[in-house]
Amino acid sequence: MADQPSPDNDACNNTAAAASTSVTAPDDATATAATRAINFLTLTRSLKTIKRTGWVMRGVHHPESIADHMYRMSLMAMIASFSNGALDTNKCIKLALIHDLAEAKVGDITPHCGVSDDDKYNLELSTMEEIRSMLGSTMGGDEIIALWKEYEEGCTEEAKLLKDLDKIEMILQAQEYEAEGSHELSLDQFFSSTEGKWRTEIGKAWAAEIISRRKRKES
Repeated sequence: MADQPSPDNDACNNTAAAASTSVTAPDDATATAATRAINFLTLTRSLKTIKRTGWVMRGVHHPESIADHMYRMSLMAMIASFSNGALDTNKCIKLALIHDLAEAKVGDITPHCGVSDDDKYNLELSTMEEIRSMLGSTMGGDEIIALWKEYEEGCTEEAKLLKDLDKIEMILQAQEYEAEGSHELSLDQFFSSTEGKWRTEIGKAWAAEIISRRKRKES
């Protein structure tokens, strides 16, 4: 039974063969958009491979990448914004996906890298302008740089939340590394550097929960 050729399979094969011969090349606009997209996605590959500088400097074993941080922060943005009807969930998720996008080219610059805040901002702005040009307005280049600037300025309610979540993700990761014992040097600085700097009630509440779990682990 199974050895017998299936007429249905033959029909599918014939249809597929016919379709393959009728495929036409994309028009110029589609081809250009594809080039822009793949250029951008190729640039962002480094987000998957660059390890977060703070963890490397503290001797964390197998530290997370920039993309690891951005992904969990995007999940945080989604669920945090669900709990506050005044927040734009889509914008929160976009801000999370974009906030460290410039690091694909400039790397993860921390306060311990000897780069001034102004120089860091200008390096990242230059990269974001390059990305805007790379994508063009039709593929969201203008919106992406506008969102990045909104995050950097930290004035809107969504940006304030995302500024908090950036720190929340960091101290949660630090707490997890401590629990695993996968670090050579103290991670205290990640907690002390964020203490009292929360801009939102969600940030305060989530930080308190993480600190509480850290204290329980220490006792």
